[in-house]
Amino acid sequence: MLPVILIFAISLTLPLLSIWILHQEEARSRTRLRAVMEATARRHLLSLEAQRLEVSNPLIGDASCQYNARSALIRCAVNPSGPCQECPYYEPF
Repeated sequence: MLPVILIFAISLTLPLLSIWILHQEEARSRTRLRAVMEATARRHLLSLEAQRLEVSNPLIGDASCQYNARSALIRCAVNPSGPCQECPYYEPF
C-alpha cells in the first residue's frame, strides 16, 4: 500500500509544480508588460509635448537637427547664428 501512495504522491507533485511555475512566469510577464506599457505611454506623452511646443513656438533653423535649440530666438546650440544649410554640425534625430 505504501508504494501505491508514494507513486500517487509523486504523480501529483510534478503537475502541481508545473502549475506553480506557470503562475510565476505569468506574473513576471504581466509585470514586464505593465512596465513596457508605462514606458510607451511616457514616450508618447513626450512626443505629444514636443509636437505641442513646435506648434506653439515657431522654431528657427532645421527642427530635424538634434542640436536645434527648439527656440524662436536661438537657432542651435553649436551654431547659433546659422545658417542650417550645409552646417557641419547637422545631426538628424
